Amino acid sequence: MNLLFIGDVVGQPGRRAITDQLPGLRQRFKLDLVVANAENIADGAGITKKTANELFAAGVDVLSNGNHAWDKKEALEYITTEPRLLRPHNYPDGTPGTGWHVATTHAGHKVGILNLMGNVFMHPHLACPFAAADKALAAKPDDIKMVLVDLHAEVTSEKMAMGWYLDGRVSAVVGTHTHVPTADERVFPKGTGYITDVGMTGCYDSVIGMDTQKSLKRFVHKLPERFEVAEGIGTICGVLLDLDESTGLCRHITRLRVSESVAQTAVKVA
Repeated sequence: MNLLFIGDVVGQPGRRAITDQLPGLRQRFKLDLVVANAENIADGAGITKKTANELFAAGVDVLSNGNHAWDKKEALEYITTEPRLLRPHNYPDGTPGTGWHVATTHAGHKVGILNLMGNVFMHPHLACPFAAADKALAAKPDDIKMVLVDLHAEVTSEKMAMGWYLDGRVSAVVGTHTHVPTADERVFPKGTGYITDVGMTGCYDSVIGMDTQKSLKRFVHKLPERFEVAEGIGTICGVLLDLDESTGLCRHITRLRVSESVAQTAVKVA
């Protein structure tokens, strides 16, 4: 089974790149399922029904989330009506939505999507993501062999620890949040695909997707400045996962980077 996970989608450039390129990618790589981290899709922080529907219409099947889950107030209600939109599963009981969703492909294969958020330098008062993963997997129906984990976390060590902790128990652990792609994709010894950070989907002529000059004002002059999404060519960063339907394990993981069409843009698979 072929699954594409798309890293943090930032604002209009990210959404536009997906609308422009995903239909062709689905056909080229015979994709069975597409998952994208969407916590930054609405003006660079948060999610709205309109922006989420834009990604669903473009061919994304499931949207994961992170620390900006509630930056747009309407998300609190919208997430209760849209099962394809997740939030970190280690939020307290009673938080709207869920971090677990079972997607069914056109071929009838079921894939569990588990969204978690790290504690270190993030939200230390959230439940332990390792314990949350254990609890979710213990409740998983036996017929669901394939499970993708999006760990939205700040530090590389926490993400890597999760990869080793879940090795052989899930199909893949993919890291999100830092907006900078890492070059450490691999399949762990027991069959779990892993990458520390998938990177962002947005304008790379920026500071992690935000306007460069406004960001420099904050860093250089130490003055308050409202972040704004950078304008420019959008680039998709993602990973392609080849999963074994019978065992649920990962055969191969490949980084993918592709920009929206300007004149003619080639797909680069790294």
